[in-house]
Amino acid sequence: MKLYALARKINKKIKQRRRENAGRYLSPVRRLERFSVPAGEKIVSMTFDDGPMNMPINPVTDSKYQDWGLTRVLIDIMGEYGAHGTFNVIGTTEYNYPDKPGELHKPTWSGVKHDHYPQYGKDQYAGAKNQGDLVRALIENGHEISNHGYRHVLFGRNNIVYGSREHFSNIQEVVEDLTKLHNLLKNEFNYEIIMSRPPHYIDKIPDGFTSYEAYALMGYDYLAASFDGGGWMPTVGDYKEDVRKMVDPIKNALKNNPNSLNGQIIFQKDGYNMSLMTPVATALKEQLEILSQHGYKVISVRELKKLYPFEDFHDVSKNFEIARDLDQQGFILGYKTNEFKPDKELTIGEMIMMTLTKQDYKEDLAKICNSKKDKSMYLKHPYYIGCKHYNRLDLMDRLDTVATKEDIRRFFNEQLGIDPVISKNTLKRFEYLEALSQLKK
Repeated sequence: MKLYALARKINKKIKQRRRENAGRYLSPVRRLERFSVPAGEKIVSMTFDDGPMNMPINPVTDSKYQDWGLTRVLIDIMGEYGAHGTFNVIGTTEYNYPDKPGELHKPTWSGVKHDHYPQYGKDQYAGAKNQGDLVRALIENGHEISNHGYRHVLFGRNNIVYGSREHFSNIQEVVEDLTKLHNLLKNEFNYEIIMSRPPHYIDKIPDGFTSYEAYALMGYDYLAASFDGGGWMPTVGDYKEDVRKMVDPIKNALKNNPNSLNGQIIFQKDGYNMSLMTPVATALKEQLEILSQHGYKVISVRELKKLYPFEDFHDVSKNFEIARDLDQQGFILGYKTNEFKPDKELTIGEMIMMTLTKQDYKEDLAKICNSKKDKSMYLKHPYYIGCKHYNRLDLMDRLDTVATKEDIRRFFNEQLGIDPVISKNTLKRFEYLEALSQLKK
């Protein structure tokens, strides 16, 4: 596990650098880690990966849950506190064979070439394909379902930790897998998924695209998290200590700052940890009790995003309500980092991109994926897609230039047939929202 811990530290630094780069450009897909919630409200979300699971909890510490599957236990505990979670489900791992069982207590514990949930050789006890009753129970109890991949196959290679794992080769394979689970939920349960988390957070696809392009083609947002609730790491050899290690971080965070978890997304596990144990079955109740004592309401990520879509912006004096309304209509307003940056000066590229919807982007990206030339241009600058949409490739050299009143008026007149009222020579992004409000559908 020392190598795994080192890999996580390295990965954290890499993610920080990627985040800095990601914060440069607007995207139809935003990485949802946390949200900006006004003072006085206390809202938090929890996500549960890799289920639903119909294998018994281990160990059974409450006789009430004897012979209960883990997901059913989680639903029951959440119900006691009126809490709603986001369950990041798989389809099934039953097709991830031939394979060999991995080594317990290691990252590849469930399989050498692939993951197997809930454990190797018992794939039929987890996933939406074989556990439809649990999916229905989740939906009926007000929980959200998100897409963790039909087979939970890696989007690309990760040599440090998962070097033995097979992975997809291109974006078409990734989207096909995501679509299979999406359609299963839609056709069998009349449920529309709107976000996804890639298996093991591996984003790079071998053909040059990433999870962000795959999610753009699905119409999804990227489900991430900002606080690790634990429960997935191997046991330390003492179950009570395993539980304590899940509870104490939340307890200590709120002790130091009662508002510290406001707007955050807590990561949890709906399945066995690396040691085939389920400390979440005990720790969840203690976590929810602590959150309740501090006045927190636990809601799904979908609900939280609908209330406060961005991680840095909720100021009603800066047109937040217009931004929220346009966001719900699907307009591309935020950066990959889920920031809005209301006080940033508007650029030519942002002027163009903010008039597009996620559906526009999806349709245009599908065409780009099939054109070697367009793909090359898109990978050089993501705003190429906006210029191509409006047939304004003449603006490619000015995309990072601050937009002037004349730029905005000309673009709106020529491309949208609208004569916007612009009083200042340049606009901050929150001021541009007033012009965009004329595009409401």
